[in-house]
Amino acid sequence: MRCVRCGTHEDKVIDSRSSKDGSSIRRRRECLHCGHRFTTYEVLEQRELFVVKRDNSRQPLERTKLLQSLSKASEKRPVSRETLEEAVDGIMAELEELSEKEVQSSRIGLAVMRKLKAIDPVAYVRYASVYREFQDVGEFIEEIRTMNNDPLHGAHHPELFKIKEAKLNPPVTTSPST
Repeated sequence: MRCVRCGTHEDKVIDSRSSKDGSSIRRRRECLHCGHRFTTYEVLEQRELFVVKRDNSRQPLERTKLLQSLSKASEKRPVSRETLEEAVDGIMAELEELSEKEVQSSRIGLAVMRKLKAIDPVAYVRYASVYREFQDVGEFIEEIRTMNNDPLHGAHHPELFKIKEAKLNPPVTTSPST
């Protein structure tokens, strides 16, 4: 490191500490030429990922936008902020592993749907309805039926689907003729 006072490149590290979140290292240094002490921070360099949208436009992938979309789908649901943060971390890690500079928005959407499906079925259907651009109620019903047949979700939430099914298809009753 170059000393901020005299400009020489000779220094020694006196102290190193990791930040609270573990994303950076704080180093106290001392210039070997003039004795001036200064602090440097070492941060992991992350490459910037770009999202290729449906219209072929490109924009940087923003973690906050990803979190906002999961939050909106989970609004008024029993899903903690921490759970959503973990989901976003998982999605970001999955995308980082691709070793690509650009990621199709469809790939991100599928990753979000996988995470939401595991977290909350209602949040999943909400997100899927926007992502897949549902045009009518029938598409919602079909998605719910698909989830009901999914051994990972139908078994855990059978009451959800029975109640919804009963409301959608009420039993037909006939009145006695007199």
